[in-house]
Amino acid sequence: MNELNSETSPYLLQHANNPVHWKAWNLSSLSTAQEHNKLIIVSIGYSACHWCHVMEHESFENNEVAQIMNQHFINIKVDREERPDVDAVYMKAIQIMTGRGGWPLNIVALPDGRPFWGGTYFRKDEWMSALEKLQELFQSQPKKMIQYAEKLHLGIESLGIPNALISSEALNQNSIEPLIEKWIKSFDLEFGGMARAPKFMMPNNYRFLLRYGHQKQNQEVLNFVNLTLTKMAFGGLFDTIDGGFSRYSVDMKWHVPHFEKMLYDNGQLVSLYADAYKLSKNPLFKEVSEKTLQFVSRELINDDNGFYCALDADSLNSNGHLEEGAFYVWNQTDLEIIPKEDFGLFSQVFNINELGYWENDNYVLIQNQELKNIANSNNLSLSKLQTKKKNWEKLLFTEREKRSKPRLDDKSLTSWNAIMLIGFIDAYKAFDNEKYLEIALKNANFIIDKLWMPEGNLLHNYKNGIAKINGYLEDYCFVIEAFIALYEVTLDDKWLKHSKQLTDYCFDNFYDEKTAFFAFTSKIDAPLITNHFETEDNVIPASNSVMANNLFKLSSYFHNPYYENICEKMLKKIIPNIDYPSAYSNWLNVLMNYSEQQKELGICGKNALEYLSKINQEYHPNLLLAGANKISELPFLKDRFIENEMLFYVCQNQTCQLPISNFNEVINNI
Repeated sequence: MNELNSETSPYLLQHANNPVHWKAWNLSSLSTAQEHNKLIIVSIGYSACHWCHVMEHESFENNEVAQIMNQHFINIKVDREERPDVDAVYMKAIQIMTGRGGWPLNIVALPDGRPFWGGTYFRKDEWMSALEKLQELFQSQPKKMIQYAEKLHLGIESLGIPNALISSEALNQNSIEPLIEKWIKSFDLEFGGMARAPKFMMPNNYRFLLRYGHQKQNQEVLNFVNLTLTKMAFGGLFDTIDGGFSRYSVDMKWHVPHFEKMLYDNGQLVSLYADAYKLSKNPLFKEVSEKTLQFVSRELINDDNGFYCALDADSLNSNGHLEEGAFYVWNQTDLEIIPKEDFGLFSQVFNINELGYWENDNYVLIQNQELKNIANSNNLSLSKLQTKKKNWEKLLFTEREKRSKPRLDDKSLTSWNAIMLIGFIDAYKAFDNEKYLEIALKNANFIIDKLWMPEGNLLHNYKNGIAKINGYLEDYCFVIEAFIALYEVTLDDKWLKHSKQLTDYCFDNFYDEKTAFFAFTSKIDAPLITNHFETEDNVIPASNSVMANNLFKLSSYFHNPYYENICEKMLKKIIPNIDYPSAYSNWLNVLMNYSEQQKELGICGKNALEYLSKINQEYHPNLLLAGANKISELPFLKDRFIENEMLFYVCQNQTCQLPISNFNEVINNI
């Protein structure tokens, strides 16, 4: 029978009424396969995944398919967001077997969990045919199947463990430039992003490139980042009506989105656009950040101040059927009613023409030129056109709210919450809006109260008042980063103490001396078929690269040479072996911390927060901030607070100049 009704994952619950006898991933399900000597089907996806829904409808809701699966296999459904450890291991298997990956991810494994066959989306007939042949092979030639699984297992293990030697050379900034030169060859200089489709946003890539372009005064790179952020904001990828970005664009131009909205994308993109605004003061970047935060605040916050995971790509259309993008797209007849006599101008702004046409007589709202250019060509003032655009968007929002909304994935993941928390903090730094700090603090307290256990460990998942699943490295690294960021805007030492406590827990429960990296899963968790060390940055930075950056910062705050030594070891194993810089951009960001431009600033005095706010509104990616408006026990600030004086300490490699009292002189020194 199907056992998913007892689960809380929205993705698993979507499959709870399938005729397939699904089980959840747990020791009981795995032991059942071994007891009955049955092959295992591991089917992995997530609630907002369009092609997961398609395969469910075509195959998993079909009685004929279910009969084959139920008769011969133990069928395990996995929410990749709840179990990123399981997903990572089997994704490596798929990539070895097929050279590519994605979701839905469907694996057939031996009764002990070792995979030997799989792929992503399968049509019904090919899925049935494959399963029947695999079962026949298991009956007739099990040794052949086991031999292949053993070879594949060796390949998975080799991918899972970083084996590079630690370089004996000092960390060198010169290694970055040739990687940038190689990377530039992949830039799409017309539409931004990388010159391929589909286009994923990869926000960490552009945060690094923004920093590199700024510190190296490389205008070519800065122009490219500006182009990319502008085109992403103009494309259908960004929901100009309600705010928030879809997960990726199916085309080269950022025009047609894959419509699901993921929390982790939007958290990182808020940080990226806020940073870019601090450097460029481009009002478009501020608008995008603020609209996105409005969307998150309106649609993705639960009663406990946690953030929900996602909105689905699919929603009910006017006929009551689930359809990708139904909530977001418009037909021309509906659009003509909203702006009325301004429809011609509206069409120029949002391209209700061949450019904006999607499919089935529907349009995606797209911009392809600056408002000032449209205003000039229509003899309008820019301010008047901006007002019209805002009014159109309000009308469109009101009309769209009458539609059936996309399905909500209402679980809260610790790692994704921390990423969004950082987004609110970065927006607070850039725009000095107290509301953003209030939301960030409430979310931080949600993590502490609901997800941080008395035993010292974090839990990964929260829903309906219940927290479960022991935390992964990604949960710890992003919570540590978020708490450091909270210190950087509040100067409250408790956030650094929390960060240090969680870091020390990671050393006890995740750190592997042999590899010099942190494992993805805790030592107290049941082992999978292989260990996983996450070192490649992807749509989310690798948990090890985030930990390295945390260690660098905490080593300065606490004068902790051990933290710094581990950070350097990690870098010295990764940097010499980088081939594709886009997969290691956060590591390159950590490496830039070791440049001669890197500074630390201590702000001590009763007006410390006021000066801190001024500095945070400017772009200083090479600056580590500390401060106190009273005597502080933080090692970096020890004996630096003097009553009734306002002093600034500009430091490098934890060696400080004489204190400065003139703020303008400080700005010139950082």
